[in-house]
This record gives sequence, C-alpha cells and structure tokens, in this order.
Amino acid sequence: MNDFDFYPPKPELIERESKTNWAATVFSIVLFVLVFMFMFSNEINFILALVIVLLIHEMGHFLLMKLYGYKNVRMLFVPLMGAFVHGKKDCYSQKESLLVVGAGPFPGLIIGFNLMLFSQHMNSPLMFQTGMLFLMLNIINLVPLDPLDGGQLFKLLVSRNQEKFLMIFSFASSLLIIGVGFFLNSFLLMLFGFFMGFRVRALQKNFHLHKELKEEEIPFTTTYKELSNKDFWKIKQIILEKTPTLNKYIQYAEQEEVDMLMASQVNSVLITPVKQDANLFLKISTIVLWMLALTSPFILYYLLDLNWVQYAVKNW
Repeated sequence: MNDFDFYPPKPELIERESKTNWAATVFSIVLFVLVFMFMFSNEINFILALVIVLLIHEMGHFLLMKLYGYKNVRMLFVPLMGAFVHGKKDCYSQKESLLVVGAGPFPGLIIGFNLMLFSQHMNSPLMFQTGMLFLMLNIINLVPLDPLDGGQLFKLLVSRNQEKFLMIFSFASSLLIIGVGFFLNSFLLMLFGFFMGFRVRALQKNFHLHKELKEEEIPFTTTYKELSNKDFWKIKQIILEKTPTLNKYIQYAEQEEVDMLMASQVNSVLITPVKQDANLFLKISTIVLWMLALTSPFILYYLLDLNWVQYAVKNW
C-alpha cells in the first residue's frame, strides 16, 4: 500500500515553456541604458562600457547553458541592478554547473586584467577604465552571496552548512554595504544593501523551514516530479502553519488557483539535487581561479606603475 492510498494526488506544477526571446533582451538593454542616461547623462562612455561588461559576462553563462541543454534560457537586463541569465534542467550536474557559473566572471576577469595591463603600454585611460570595470564587477560577483555567482560556486563546492554560512555572510555583507553607502553618501549603494537584507530574510526563512523538514524526516532535496504525495501534503501543511496570510488567502480563493499556488510554494522550498560528478582537478582549479580573481587587484598593484594609475583615474 503506497502513500496514494492515504493522501490525495499532489496538484500538477505548471511551468510555462518559453524560447529565447532576443527582442525582450534587446528591449531590456535599451531600457537599462535609458534609465542610466536619465540619471547620469554625462557618463555615456561609462554606461556603454557597463553594458559591454555585463553583456560579455552574461553571454558566457548563456552559451554554456545552451551547450549543456538548459531549457527556457533567457537573458535580461534590470535597470540599476545588473543583468541575469536564467535557464532550467531536469537533472543538474555539478561539473556542468561549475562550468556554467564560472563562464561568467572568469573570462571577464581575464579580459579586465589584460586591459589594465595593456592600457599602460598603449597610454589609454579609456582602456584602463574599461578594464577596471570588468575587474570590479566580476570580483563583486564572486563574493559568496546568493544569488551572485560566488554564492552559486560556494553551494556547488560545499555540501554541509552552506545555508547557515550564506545567511550569516549575506547579513554581514548587507550591513557592510549599507555602511559603505552611508559613508560615501551613495543612496544607490545603500539601496542595494537594503535589497540584500530582504534576501537575507528569505534565506533565514528557508533555513528554518529546511531545519524543521529535516527534523520531521521529510526529504526536500528532490524535484517536484519525484516528490511523493505524502511529502507534498506534509510540506504544504508546514508552509501554511508558518504563513498565516497565505493560509487565510487560500480559504477564499478558487480551488484551481489554490492548487497552482501551493504547487509553486512547495516547489520553491525544494532543493534541486545535483549529480556530484566534478573531479578533484575541476574543484581545485575552480578554487584556485576564485582565489586568484579575488586577489587580482593586489597583483595589479605590483605590476602597474602607480603614476600611470593615478593619471588614468584622474581622466575617468
């Protein structure tokens, strides 16, 4: 006798299939540029360089996702925030995921590092500034915060206590960014820090929820398709107990709408399993590249002439 005999079938999770929409990507880039031009009308060179840096970064993720057969792959730019590439697979591979994540920041860092070095020989402040932008944005992206690439790498390489670490690190980082923004009188930086704070709250909620599921011996590292009816109803009950507003809402909603909503809510709690197929060489190489990336500004400090750096920065 299986769990179907005691629990009703879980509702179907409906996920819309969508092809790569380049028109939406182009529109998001145009909107991104217009918003920045409205706020910083005298910084057209900086805005164009920023778009190029983000486009090259996201194109790395995009091409690797396409290579490894991800579905619904799409790239969008978000004004004042950045850009992202999103795609899904039914079964994730640690090896493929490490390469997909690394294909964004590592090529950008190599480009930025070389641009800054060659700018000195070419006597080009613009080349130096573009290289610095490549370097800065990709280094920030490698900080181990979810959903940044650094957070994704950390989750792929560390199997234990990753949620707790990311929650603590994210909280400390959000406070630091808010503090730096306040010190520099940068509203945008403080706003980004506050947005990160909301992310910390979501991480904390999931951490406690997963802790309770673990205590109840309810598996949550699985896909919605593989989730049993019994475990679906148990997770649903816990979600409703912890979310009174949601519980109240579903009492008045149509059954079809409730089913779709709860399927989505339960699915958001699940952690998609990742096939642990990355060899030791790939893991060590990723960590070495990661450490080199984070220390690259110090390496450049010894390779570049300080007078040239001061001249290039003045002509920003």
